[in-house]
Formats: sequence, structure tokens, C-alpha cells
Amino acid sequence: MAPAADREGYWGPPTSTLEWCEENYAVSYYIAEFWNTVSNLIFILPPIYGAIQTYKDGLEKRYLAAYLCLTAVGLGSWCFHMTLKYEMQLLDELPMIYSCCVFVYCLYECFKYKNTVNYPLLFLLITYSFVVSIVYLNLKEPVFHQIMYGTLVSIIVLRSVYIVLW
Repeated sequence: MAPAADREGYWGPPTSTLEWCEENYAVSYYIAEFWNTVSNLIFILPPIYGAIQTYKDGLEKRYLAAYLCLTAVGLGSWCFHMTLKYEMQLLDELPMIYSCCVFVYCLYECFKYKNTVNYPLLFLLITYSFVVSIVYLNLKEPVFHQIMYGTLVSIIVLRSVYIVLW
């Protein structure tokens, strides 16, 4: 029997530009990275519950969007780690950018009047998402994604610290 790392699984050989530390198809013939796949349930089930509660409580749409984006990241990551296909990698990584943009928007609008829209910030974040997507689809370089994602996470952390200290 071949080592687990050499096994061919249901989805065929990986086409993604990244592979993680887990042996491929070691637990299941149908799931390339079993534990990475299963661990994504935490990014799917609680955000769905949060989205339902947000809707029931009549909270602003930006919060509903944040929960739905987190769910999209979980579903994309589930698909990516299950298959290790490049298309599924995009389904994982691009929603990470989009959801962080939604989180940035929420953090910068948390002290505004209810149901107002900051169109300049919205335009900036949509433009950022669009440019990152186009460049990443053409460049296919994970380091580019990591830098763009890290930039958004840094903004989120800095804004969060500012809010806490304010």
C-alpha cells in the first residue's frame, strides 16, 4: 500500500497552489484534508445561526452581510480542503478578502446613525476587492493574496484597538 501522501483520492491530484501539513486522503477517499475540512464547520454553522438571529432581531443589513460572508468563507474553505483544486482555493481565498472588507466597513460604521450608508468607504472597499480579485486571478501568486489579506486584517486589528481604547 502506498503512503497516504501518495494516494490518489476521489478528486484526483491537487491543482491548488497551496497544500497544508495534513496528509492527503489519509482518513477518507473523498476528502483530501480531512481535519482541515471538518474544522471548517465552525465557520459555517455558528455564522448561519448568527445570520438568522440578526434577521430576527431586525439588526442592520451590514451585520447580516458579515455573518453571511463568514459562512461563505467556511463553505469555500470546506470545498478547498476537501478537493485541493485551484478553483476551490479561489472559493476559499477570495471570500476571505470580501468578508474582511465587510468587517472593515462594520468597524468604521459602528458609531454612525442606524441605517446610514458610507458610500465613499463602500466604494473604496468594493474597488479594493475588485482590484485584488483581478490581480490575483491573473497573478496566481499566494503571497499576493496573503499580503492583501494581511493588510485588511491589520486594519481590522488597528480599528478594533482604537474602538476599545476610545
